[in-house]
Amino acid sequence: MAESDRLFKEFYGIITRLRAPDGCPWDRKQTAESMKGSLLEETYEALDAINEKDDEHLKEELGDVLLDLAMIVRIKEEAGSFSMDDVLRTVNDKLIRRHPHVFGNVQVRDADEVLKNWNEIKEKVEGRKKKEGLSAVSKGYPSLERAYKIQKQAAKVGFDWDDIEDVLAKLEEEVAELKSAIARNESRARQEEELGDILFSAVNVSRFIKADPSAALHGTNEKFIRRFEYVESEMKKLGIELNHDNFLKMDSLWNRAKE
Repeated sequence: MAESDRLFKEFYGIITRLRAPDGCPWDRKQTAESMKGSLLEETYEALDAINEKDDEHLKEELGDVLLDLAMIVRIKEEAGSFSMDDVLRTVNDKLIRRHPHVFGNVQVRDADEVLKNWNEIKEKVEGRKKKEGLSAVSKGYPSLERAYKIQKQAAKVGFDWDDIEDVLAKLEEEVAELKSAIARNESRARQEEELGDILFSAVNVSRFIKADPSAALHGTNEKFIRRFEYVESEMKKLGIELNHDNFLKMDSLWNRAKE
């Protein structure tokens, strides 16, 4: 434990040094807002390492996540908003408060009862009212996941299609509207809006066939990578450059990869 304490102190000292007036120009210019993209990217890379069951990779990626978190804390510390001690004290207190079956004398039967107590403590002890309706869907979710959760919340109160045929018809309608917007050369914003409607409708389809849209897209991404890597490999064997002039050859190899 003493070694962990020493290492964390050294780690946060490095972050502090990087943010110092004579530290790293790149680190010094960062803000909490500018760090959002990096934090999200590193989190996804950590999730990827978990999926791959690659502990060596995961060790590195978790370090990167911790780095981004510590950088944001240091930025807020410099602004006088809160310190690392405040963050740690807050989470420590919350963990103890929400685990009375571990740190107190409350008895629980199973994990479901633990979760029930957790939510009751949030609402009754901490005064954090449970959000209802669409406000319960965090804005922090990736857009694809948020669309899925928004639709599920709306469906709970009956705002939903009757069957999959209605959902597919809506998807076709949105595709037609984008085609029309493109044909009329409408503004980029208008075309983007129509594209968003298509994506939202596609998420609705995934919900009706009980598929996770993120998992479905992940599978398609991996499929595309496998097929394109085959195209790259075959083009290299043939000594043909990868460029648009050779699209027909690449398309032929793509179809072979599908087979």
